[in-house]
Amino acid sequence: MMRVMIRLAATLLVLATMLSATGCKLKNNPIAAIWGKCLGEIEWVDSLMLNDIMYISNQDGTKEIAVGQEGEKVGEVAYTLNEHACTDHKAKNGDAAYLPIGAAIYAMNGYKPSYRLMAGGKVYEAHSNPNAKTLGDLWDIDGKIAKISLESGIDGSPIGDFAPEASAVFAREMPQLTLVGFDTVYKDTKNEYGIFLRVHLEDGTSFRMVYYEKANAFNAGAYGTEALKTIIVSERVRIKKAAGLM
Repeated sequence: MMRVMIRLAATLLVLATMLSATGCKLKNNPIAAIWGKCLGEIEWVDSLMLNDIMYISNQDGTKEIAVGQEGEKVGEVAYTLNEHACTDHKAKNGDAAYLPIGAAIYAMNGYKPSYRLMAGGKVYEAHSNPNAKTLGDLWDIDGKIAKISLESGIDGSPIGDFAPEASAVFAREMPQLTLVGFDTVYKDTKNEYGIFLRVHLEDGTSFRMVYYEKANAFNAGAYGTEALKTIIVSERVRIKKAAGLM
């Protein structure tokens, strides 16, 4: 039991550190005061930082990397967090959670390196960028969205796809949304159950977004338009009915 509690405390501290590095703050964290900075096993978010942009590994939405996807080398890992850093570590360019020191970091063909990088056989996607003003600035996906689908909020399993015209509206509206930050959105969404969406890109890769209907907001740190709200809510009802879930 004690080992479980230590592991949980360390994991929460890592989350707080990651949020701080990406512009989010958790104040008066009592766990840090109780357990300290390096006690127990730390489970780092699989991330890397380059050019002041924090990237997170896309673990569930990328197929096996194909020949030709790897672009030019844009950097290399300077420091490995796992088994070296404590939870009070301040993120720096060249940091990586698990990649070894010296590991090459490459651009990914078809995308701006400010959105996607490749390293260690994995794809890393921008999680925060101090220069991004919109979701389209953060993610180089404008004109590259193939479709949107609905997933189960329980186990993440696919339920069904948006109609083509609905996906087209989503693909047009979403990249234009203004980034306001996770902290701002969280205040309005913390007590609301989210709708799990998957954004499928034309190269066969994808990523998940969570939408909150009452707040009309996305977990990426942006508020939606009325057109997006109408599309998401209506398609969710249609898809769940077709799947016998309503």
